[in-house]
Amino acid sequence: MPNRFFFIFGGQTYKYKLMETETVLITGALGQIGSELAEKLKSIHGKENVIISDIRPRNEVDYDGIYEVIDVMDADRIKEVIEQYNIKTVYHLAALLSGTAEKNPLFGWKLNMDTLLTFLELAKDKVIDKIFWPSSIGIYGPDTPKEMTPQNTLKTPSTVYGISKLAGEYWCNYYHQRYGVDVRSVRFPGLISWKTPAGGGTTDYAVDIYYKALEEGKYTSFLKAGTYLPMLYMDDAIDAIMKLMTTDGDQLTVRTSYNLGGLSFEPTELAEEIKKHIPDFTLDFEPDFRQAIADSWPSSIDDQVAQADWGYAPQYSIEKMTTTMLDNLKVKLAKN
Repeated sequence: MPNRFFFIFGGQTYKYKLMETETVLITGALGQIGSELAEKLKSIHGKENVIISDIRPRNEVDYDGIYEVIDVMDADRIKEVIEQYNIKTVYHLAALLSGTAEKNPLFGWKLNMDTLLTFLELAKDKVIDKIFWPSSIGIYGPDTPKEMTPQNTLKTPSTVYGISKLAGEYWCNYYHQRYGVDVRSVRFPGLISWKTPAGGGTTDYAVDIYYKALEEGKYTSFLKAGTYLPMLYMDDAIDAIMKLMTTDGDQLTVRTSYNLGGLSFEPTELAEEIKKHIPDFTLDFEPDFRQAIADSWPSSIDDQVAQADWGYAPQYSIEKMTTTMLDNLKVKLAKN
């Protein structure tokens, strides 16, 4: 049976590999991306082959599958789990996000940087075969073009999160060029999902606002009106990871990290969409330190390279996203 298939979209042919059953590890798996990525990977590999990990004790984790407690700063513990389960692919998601990292910059740097190097070294030594590691629009800064920010442009990050992600991109490229390490990455914009609460990022108002709309009928934004930021609904983010990880390596022209766009809106526009479902919803503003972070980031992203190399094609509009978020959160909150 062939292990590759071809997909034609917009006249372009993309070559993907079938994702064969293997044992994979997700770090930071209890976070926003990891919780949904784990379910997707279990549907492909089976729950016995998807090892999720985080720092919380097992008795505090509601997960149907194999969970290992891992402090990602502990390289010996990482190696122990990889050897125990013969893991060959790692989705390294553990990180300190923008708002949280600013409160403890040195720890944010160590967590975001040292742990990536641990996995790059393991891949260099052929202990593992492939790594997915997410970067962020946080790599950009106040000197970067804000509208349709291109794949390759000036990057002047102004946060420890952005600095660590930009350095990480170049480490990924270095290990690929020098040692042939198969590490793949995307620059995520703000991610929106109903399954996991916001986790401390500057774009997380676009998650919390839905909770507050249903629970309180009002929301106070820590970003001011008119602050446009790029966003992506989680289903599109997971689809992007799967496409990137199954694309033939010879089709990839970027080994730092691929730009991903999706949606671009500001708090008032999102509030107006919510009002279509909850007419009495109100929005006010109390900008905090995260406003300066948001002001240094792009307002929209040019992702043509990801489209051309591996067929990136997000499906969610702000209208579809809002309907999906509110419908699912009503059910979720009713159960709590």
